[in-house]
Amino acid sequence: MNETVWKNFLERTNSFIRFLLVGIVNTAVGLSIMLFFMNVLGLSYWISTFFGNGMGAVTSFLLNRNFTFRSDIEWRRGAARFFCVILISYSVAYSLGQAIAESMEGSVRLSIQQNVAVLIGTVFYTVLNYMGQKYFVFKKSILKPIQEGRN
Repeated sequence: MNETVWKNFLERTNSFIRFLLVGIVNTAVGLSIMLFFMNVLGLSYWISTFFGNGMGAVTSFLLNRNFTFRSDIEWRRGAARFFCVILISYSVAYSLGQAIAESMEGSVRLSIQQNVAVLIGTVFYTVLNYMGQKYFVFKKSILKPIQEGRN
């Protein structure tokens, strides 16, 4: 695709498609940092995952603010809301995933039950995170401009 066609496609796509594209980018950034820190710098798992996830989240915030939702929200306010949505989405989604997977006990082997929980949680997380980002963090202002001459 040439650059103009690609740009027009991205301009017309809905925000959920752009959100998923941003997810691919921030996952690549975070994972690359994690693997670099662990395998090249020899840092611990926890330090590597902390910084990798942190940089992935920062990348996500910047891209979602500017590309996905095209928001002009103030940085501090947006970042605080963004990280609250991430924490709430994470807690709710992966708790639900675990509960659903545990309810399948007997029909799903215990050895794959956690993997099932992760997959279910990931679906819930993606949807909850998107809704939180769209309707809470990067919500469009509904204020109408004041019309001149009206009291």
